[in-house]
Amino acid sequence: MSGCFITVEGIEGVGKTTNIEFIKSLLHAEGKEVVMTREPGGTELGEDVRELLLGHKHDGMSHDTELLLMFAARAEHLDKVVKPALAAGNWVLCDRFTDATYAYQGGGRGFDKTPIATLENLVQGSLRPALTLLLDVPVDVGLTRAGARSAPDRFEKEKHDFFERVRQTYLQRADADPERMVIIDASKDLDVVQTQIKDAVMNFIKQ
Repeated sequence: MSGCFITVEGIEGVGKTTNIEFIKSLLHAEGKEVVMTREPGGTELGEDVRELLLGHKHDGMSHDTELLLMFAARAEHLDKVVKPALAAGNWVLCDRFTDATYAYQGGGRGFDKTPIATLENLVQGSLRPALTLLLDVPVDVGLTRAGARSAPDRFEKEKHDFFERVRQTYLQRADADPERMVIIDASKDLDVVQTQIKDAVMNFIKQ
């Protein structure tokens, strides 16, 4: 694969949508062809699964089912979008990936990381993001922002403690893999946040 895989992570309300567009503009300015995508989703099948996962039709979904649906959508996404784009030399910019599974299903739901790692290896093989930007805010800040944005989805209706576990898992993963995961303080004003992002992206490109 000759392209590059970049992911953006974070709890609700960290500003991923706004800042992914900013990252795309930075990459375009450096002459990179960018494919933007998201998880769960990114394909027709994946978007259908996203609706199952985020909608309220199946609020009582088992945690096993949730985890397996995440990886089913990911397998389709990799096969139809991510791998072909990378093989064509494009830079893939993805809103959430497997770090989110460790954070939400592992940290939030309390899933042991062993089955998550097994599924990760099965579905992804050796493919991992080259760079992950973790947009981080305190949970209270993120949930307040998210609540002002739209009606809560199935995950956003979880309790405060759930998101604390999610956030701490993200931070633990960043601490364990600092060469790949860069923590961005997304609680600051947007211009300050985007300065941090630009520094991280430019440093990565110049490596």
